[in-house]
Amino acid sequence: MKYAVIRIKNQQYKVSEGEELLVDKLGTDKPEVGVLLVSDGKKVRIGKPEVKDAKVKIKILKDEEKGKKLHVQTFKAKSRYRRKVGFRPLYSRILIEKIS
Repeated sequence: MKYAVIRIKNQQYKVSEGEELLVDKLGTDKPEVGVLLVSDGKKVRIGKPEVKDAKVKIKILKDEEKGKKLHVQTFKAKSRYRRKVGFRPLYSRILIEKIS
């Protein structure tokens, strides 16, 4: 099984060909994809810090998608202070087309 470890916006993801992935919102421009590790099932190549001549082709399927609602609560004892805030993070959906 062919897979790679890539870096997009300082976050690392383990991906394989044909996989859809949710990443932090990218905007309209194509992000810079750094390939840190490539495996073809038999051989593993590790970069220092990136693997030379290795490329991962991605396609942005959805530029903006909302995630599940997250709830954050704040509580202070003995002072009757309670706050509850919720927000939905923004993601981009990408497709891993080819690992070479």
